[in-house]
Amino acid sequence: MLALVDATFELFRAYYGQPSARAPDGREVGAVRGLIRSTLGLLRDPAFTHIAAATDHVIESFRNRLFAGYKTGEGMPPDLWAQFPLAEDALRALGLVVWPMVEFEADDALASAAARHARSTDCVVIMSPDKDLAQCVRGERIVTYDRIRRTRYDAAAVQVKFGVAPEAIPDLLALVGDSADGIPGIPGWGRKSAAVALTAHGRLEDIPDDPAAWRVSLRGRDRLAAALASRRADAQLFKTLATLRLDALPPAGFEELRWRGAPQPAFSSFCRELGFTDLAATPLPVPDA
Repeated sequence: MLALVDATFELFRAYYGQPSARAPDGREVGAVRGLIRSTLGLLRDPAFTHIAAATDHVIESFRNRLFAGYKTGEGMPPDLWAQFPLAEDALRALGLVVWPMVEFEADDALASAAARHARSTDCVVIMSPDKDLAQCVRGERIVTYDRIRRTRYDAAAVQVKFGVAPEAIPDLLALVGDSADGIPGIPGWGRKSAAVALTAHGRLEDIPDDPAAWRVSLRGRDRLAAALASRRADAQLFKTLATLRLDALPPAGFEELRWRGAPQPAFSSFCRELGFTDLAATPLPVPDA
């Protein structure tokens, strides 16, 4: 199996969920420590023969040029942001392929890798609870996994959770908005109404302006249709923002993602530099032959 790690999410999770830690030079490195520990746990699972990770090397992407309200790094704690380069070094020290994204986002890299390599393995597991990544799910071949809740989402589970098929996640987010990414959505549209309309029509582009032409009876249909009709251009832009790109990575073969282990001396040296003396002495997992 192929595991694709959302290292940006893992850093945030560790920063807010793990104790603070300081390197010998005084830098805050608790999030990197948490990332290493969680990644070691993943590497010990023999089911994953191939593994890669993506980070947001910079916060802004091409989407910020499309929409001024799209998310930025404003409000991010400086001592968290300073750990992103260290996180990339830590993942490389563990022997992982790492994609530090600049023009695109980490989610674009994960989506691109999942689409490219789905036929090369029995299952691609995207390690992230991010709702954006639910659009990548395809049957049981590409799934997402929430490591906090230990919940796996195949296509059927995405349908249950969001009320729409994975392919319609960008349409759903365009209508209802996504506060985490700064997408405001269309006024008046909620998760339930959007799911019902999209289930009936498939795409937001196919939801008629005339409510009488809708294939489903929905409370407030006239109001919802009018709101969408007046904001068609905005809705299409929001869908573009919510749609993950599948061309975010340079060409690479599946075997380039095989985890071949990591040199213990290099990993131990990296950990000692950051003050992780206990991790420096941790024997690294050995990949199956």
